[in-house]
Amino acid sequence: MALILHIETSTEVCSVALSEGGQLLLEKEAADDYSHASQLTLLIRDLMASAERLLKDLDAVSVSSGPGSFTGLRVGTAAAKGICYALDKPLIAVDTLLSLAGGLALLNKDSAKASKDSWFCPMIDARRMEVYTAVYKPDLSVAEEKKALIVDETSFSDYVEKGIHLMFGGNGAAKCEEVLEDDHFHFVELSCAARHLIPFADAAFAESRFEDLASFSPEYLKRPNITRSKKGRLFG
Repeated sequence: MALILHIETSTEVCSVALSEGGQLLLEKEAADDYSHASQLTLLIRDLMASAERLLKDLDAVSVSSGPGSFTGLRVGTAAAKGICYALDKPLIAVDTLLSLAGGLALLNKDSAKASKDSWFCPMIDARRMEVYTAVYKPDLSVAEEKKALIVDETSFSDYVEKGIHLMFGGNGAAKCEEVLEDDHFHFVELSCAARHLIPFADAAFAESRFEDLASFSPEYLKRPNITRSKKGRLFG
């Protein structure tokens, strides 16, 4: 049974988890938003110590591969690569939106409000009314490819016309709830978390679907949003 470390840093959440044979052993999460650079290595250290395991015991490392925060994804990828390079372990990339869809599917099983044949629409905040999103069928096959979308009242109207119920979650979903008002739409609270990577990473390990350490990079979908400093110039 594969012992896998999972790293999730694609949004404001900094989360790590340890699984064995596809089952969650332990997880830890930073309390402060966007604290990835200062907290990630400490979380990994504490996670392994609490589980009484060593990094060298790992069979692989999985990392949430985006889309999401440019800085967060870079921090998570750098940490995952560093461990894999140092210990000669394989790297597994898990699409962030797919992992969120998996989390939505689990919630849907226990939700009295959602339709049991709901399709899943994870949303990651991309500023203002824009989100990174995709649509997945009940079996988590892709119904609509991932993209950056500016949400308005007409978004997803074709699903309503077809009578398809959509379940929304992720840190970009809440801001869209008032815009997307329809009985076919169901919104739930769901954050990115390392535990959502487990089933996908375990399946990838079983099939030896590993990333090339030298060439792997996260999937950003958009260029980073770099703003000019508001501070005045130091000179003239």
